[in-house]
Amino acid sequence: LRFSGVHTFQLMYGCEFDDQTGEKNAFRQFGYDGEDFLHLDLKESRYISPVQQGIPSAQKWNNNKANLENDKQYLSTECIEWLQKYLQYGKISPQVSLLQKSSSSPVTCHATGFYPSGVTFSWMKNGQDHDEDVDLGELLPNEDGTFQKTSTLNVKPEELKKNKFSCVVEHQGKTKTANEIMTNNESVPIGIIVGALAAVVLLVVIGVAGYMVYQKKKGEDKFYDGHKSPSNDSNVFN
Repeated sequence: LRFSGVHTFQLMYGCEFDDQTGEKNAFRQFGYDGEDFLHLDLKESRYISPVQQGIPSAQKWNNNKANLENDKQYLSTECIEWLQKYLQYGKISPQVSLLQKSSSSPVTCHATGFYPSGVTFSWMKNGQDHDEDVDLGELLPNEDGTFQKTSTLNVKPEELKKNKFSCVVEHQGKTKTANEIMTNNESVPIGIIVGALAAVVLLVVIGVAGYMVYQKKKGEDKFYDGHKSPSNDSNVFN
């Protein structure tokens, strides 16, 4: 298109899937200055223009068979697969866990594996709403297209021991509650770890050294057994 002045070129594409009937539909269409300009007819496998100005573009795109096939493949297959995946995500409640590095660390409520991204956190203290000392984390994407998010409760260790805290996560009208705090408090002192590793390494070194000495001794015995001098070895050099 070659027109003077400012103009608007628009692209809209997507797909539709009915999870009740299994019916699928997709579209890819272009607009120029708010008017229909081009659209892809999936049944006829070609671009069609309702206006005279779009016919040259339609002919050019229809002649590019590789790009035309890619457009069809995405709309009829990949787009539908992603849509089905997102629909499935919407039916699955987030996985919610209460995590704590140590008994003196803050408690983090971690929700993951949910879609769409809208999720709400709330804390309960002995069955009552608790909104103090709470920090909300950022929304982060997962590799599979779902999301994860955290909410951190900053309270003193003695308060955690005296009270019962729980995290409630709401997503798509459904709620999930986490009550048990998983604390990584079984850490072993570094001195014990270093000592144990040193002992293991020492045993391995001793074992390898012993095996090498045994193999060397065994090889020497075989050598001497196969190269014994005659009983009257003094005659060899006579």
